[in-house]
Amino acid sequence: MTKNLAIGIDIGGSHISCAAIDLAAKQYLPETLAENTLNNHADADEIIGIWVKTIEEAIQKTNAAEIAGIGFAMPGPFDYDRGIALFDEGVQKYENLYGLNVAQAIRKQMNLPEDFPIRFINDATAFAIAEDWIGKSAGTSRSLAITLGTGFGSAFLRNHIPVVSGDEVPAMGYVYHLPFEDGNADDYFSTRGLLKRYEMQTGQKLSGVKELAMLAENNQVANSLFSDFGHKLGIFLKPWLQKFGVEVLVIGGNISNAFDLFGECLLSYLKENQIQTRVEISELKETASMIGSAVLVGNNFL
Repeated sequence: MTKNLAIGIDIGGSHISCAAIDLAAKQYLPETLAENTLNNHADADEIIGIWVKTIEEAIQKTNAAEIAGIGFAMPGPFDYDRGIALFDEGVQKYENLYGLNVAQAIRKQMNLPEDFPIRFINDATAFAIAEDWIGKSAGTSRSLAITLGTGFGSAFLRNHIPVVSGDEVPAMGYVYHLPFEDGNADDYFSTRGLLKRYEMQTGQKLSGVKELAMLAENNQVANSLFSDFGHKLGIFLKPWLQKFGVEVLVIGGNISNAFDLFGECLLSYLKENQIQTRVEISELKETASMIGSAVLVGNNFL
């Protein structure tokens, strides 16, 4: 029997989502979706136990004999090649997994053979791979995918493969740590950055970007913050779009839902500076990380 299915997994701060992906048909199988919440400060056995439970729930909804492997979209710090967690107390999540070989722990609990493929990749890179595979950057040779939300994720792809070194990209393809204004890009182009700037100007604390977006129509401060966000995102991305020769920029993450509030300023800046990059908003949304991680099972990205 041909093994055409892979289980793609998205590990969040307090949840796990996974589903089967048909690698041959290039299809996400929504009927196999399984999700659970968890305490990310729990001990390692509890966390791995919930992860395994969720994976098994997804497998039960399809033909287990067709599963070729498992892919994890995992936030850092993590040793993606070896499958070892590097979360420490400074990360404030999953610290009890520090030093654990996650692949071995999963295989042990699921009684899988040692050679059963379990692979890991950064969650933003998984997003980029999914967009390249069946999303907005499919059919292009050079793309940049970014996620705007709790943090600022990024991945550069050339001919379907993540580019992590060289003169055309920052180290590992990550832009979040690069200097911007009085901090770094992650401080500015993130939910906390937007909300902090709103609080500084109004004295009001908001619950999230969705609330800020709802205010924008009648609130000049909120409206101007989004306009500023789009304009400065263009300023920040411009040198990398030029260096890498990016054909398409794909934007995801929660803040992408407010593109109608910041997109015009981003596009105007790029046009004024003769940047030919096409800008697209992800339609894969929360499925992207699962899809991208599953693709690892059938390819040699690592």
